[in-house]
Amino acid sequence: MEERLPRKLAAILYADVAGYSRLTGEDEEGTHRRLSAYLDLISASIEEHQGKIVHYAGDAVLADFATASDALGCAAAVQRDIQARNENLPDERKLQFRIGVNLGEVIVDRNDIYGDGVNVAARLESLAHPGGICISDAMRSAVGNKLALEYEFMGEQKVKNIAEPVRAYRVRMDDDVAAILSPAETLELPDKPSIAVLAFDNMSNDPEQSYFSDGVAEDIITDLSKTASLFVVARNSSFAYKDQRVNVQEVGRQLGVRYVLEGSVRKAGNRLRITAQLIDTASGGHVWAERYDRDLTDIFAVQDEVTSEIVTALAPWLAPEDKNRTVSRVTDSMEAYDYFLRGRDQDALDTPEANVAGRSMLEKAVELDPDFSMALSYLARNHLVAYINRWVDDPNQSLKIGLELAERAIVLDKDNAHAHYAQAAAALWSNQHDKALAEARKAIAIDPNFSRGHEILGATLLYAGQPREAVAAIQQGMRLDPLFRDVVLHILAQAYFHMGEYEQAIATLKRRLIRKPESDSSRVLLAAAYGQLGETEKSRSEWARALEINPDYSLEHRGRVLPYKNPEDFQQIVDGLRKAGALQNSDGTERGTSP
Repeated sequence: MEERLPRKLAAILYADVAGYSRLTGEDEEGTHRRLSAYLDLISASIEEHQGKIVHYAGDAVLADFATASDALGCAAAVQRDIQARNENLPDERKLQFRIGVNLGEVIVDRNDIYGDGVNVAARLESLAHPGGICISDAMRSAVGNKLALEYEFMGEQKVKNIAEPVRAYRVRMDDDVAAILSPAETLELPDKPSIAVLAFDNMSNDPEQSYFSDGVAEDIITDLSKTASLFVVARNSSFAYKDQRVNVQEVGRQLGVRYVLEGSVRKAGNRLRITAQLIDTASGGHVWAERYDRDLTDIFAVQDEVTSEIVTALAPWLAPEDKNRTVSRVTDSMEAYDYFLRGRDQDALDTPEANVAGRSMLEKAVELDPDFSMALSYLARNHLVAYINRWVDDPNQSLKIGLELAERAIVLDKDNAHAHYAQAAAALWSNQHDKALAEARKAIAIDPNFSRGHEILGATLLYAGQPREAVAAIQQGMRLDPLFRDVVLHILAQAYFHMGEYEQAIATLKRRLIRKPESDSSRVLLAAAYGQLGETEKSRSEWARALEINPDYSLEHRGRVLPYKNPEDFQQIVDGLRKAGALQNSDGTERGTSP
């Protein structure tokens, strides 16, 4: 049988000069000199971002990178630098590159790469504007929130010689995002052993089994998080590197941790093979590694062993009470556990469709094991997310169900931090602030590394009228989850706003809007902050933009549903808008204050 050519997963960058033939026709020698200088610039940026130039072809460059964020960071830095060089040149002398970036499998042969992964990158380049970047859906998913860039969905694009339509995104290259295009800053290490558990590789023949390998890793995170003398990064951040070739030193730098746990899961029938290795990010050396070949029913024992091995390896730095830890079995039903993993995997996507799919799977897990506390707590959160986002016809019923499910989960397992978190969230949105504060603090006491626990504590403190204390709690959650969700920035800005620190609120809201420009609530808060500072035109502009995004936006409705303990706190937002005259219609009435 003919030997199969080697393949690899790569982030591919393809750059080409827009209108190169016309430019050379007008000034062949001058264009070539400028091209040579710009190719040097691109080469230096590729090297700086840990990429490799595969080849040049006239005015085109092909490069590959180990990570999606390095590839896109390089593309954005290149366009920024070229724009700066072009600034003082007449239009007829400017060279502008189009760049396409894709994440896909490539064939490696004779120091070159081939295949659809490369072809898609080249087709994306042709979809980009001069000076712009176009990326694939795979790239967008892989990068997630690691780069503060705006993305505009272009829909499904039918491109030459590619069988299936390509879901493409245009990267917004506005001035506000230029500063983010250099590699991420290094986070300072905590004063205790710190670890990130990456998503385990799915080594099964079925790609759909990735939910199971993710679940194994996430359960290890949950177990480790309860160790008070460890600093454990949240799943949201550590799973951002899924399906990428990673450099553990770079992961350690980006997430601010000393250790990284990598692993893989192979599930075949009723047999499991799990590998795990603990790596020191300072040296890149292995601290510990092990392989487990077990029956599927031993999955909980394996997870416990992995956690115990990590604790043992780090024992010299741990408190005595953390060295002899035990992990309770979550369920005796492997079928219920499987449905739970599927439902939790869907829930992590936080979309309306995934919310519905996740609810069905979590309900099945509870049906199979009514005493499954963790499944009940995630089902409670599922209903609360549906309530907050208005993804159901009867949001108030979802809130009621979420509160009941969280209470059931706590009765079954008082040490389930996620159940206390769900109870805190349900209590907050039911305007039970004291109960919400108590439950949030219980969640953190059980699991000091629970970033969502710190976030819900911060949100509750904010709405209870304690914004300064809220900032400290929110920032602790952000450190535990360095690649935090963009909504956290809105809550933080809200706290700054109610402290009267309007300039800090504005800076934080701009960061949020870079990541989610379509947020009507953040634009309204930004308009209010500008109004409080007397920046009338900016306030009116942001208020108008919010109404473009959501013509049905109503301050009256917003004030009614937000769980402020003191309604006067919400009035501070309305007052900011009024000071700028943002609410004033031409007939003297106020827009946005009626239901």
